Amino acid sequence: MKPESVPTSPSALLALQRAAHATLHLITSELVDLDLTASEINALANLADGHGRTVSQLGAAVGAKPTTVTSVLDRLERRSHITRGTRAGDRRSVLIELTDSGRETAAVITRTLADLEHRTLSGLPTAAVAGFHAVLDALTKAEP
Repeated sequence: MKPESVPTSPSALLALQRAAHATLHLITSELVDLDLTASEINALANLADGHGRTVSQLGAAVGAKPTTVTSVLDRLERRSHITRGTRAGDRRSVLIELTDSGRETAAVITRTLADLEHRTLSGLPTAAVAGFHAVLDALTKAEP
């Protein structure tokens, strides 16, 4: 018996949502041994470059509100992956930085994401990937 095919929608936004769900499932499956949520993986991946960020900056990078990011950071801090300190010259601003454990975990995440991206996108023409990035940029900048 042939598996039932799922009808595809002409909507780019619904296709993006489907792809995002599939991608999150793939990423969390590949990184299951780290015992992290998708939001925690996203935060650590965005901190992997070693540059500290404020909660607002990290929220903008991960696409979440600062209140949502704060709960993710609480969990990462309990696991000793991040520290929160003050920014030089601005005691009101909280600076998020990776610990040694966080750097090691972020490196695993970065390598895994690079491998997944290579495995899934390497067969596509460079122009297609560039076009995909252009669509993502346009959607990211869209106003409500």
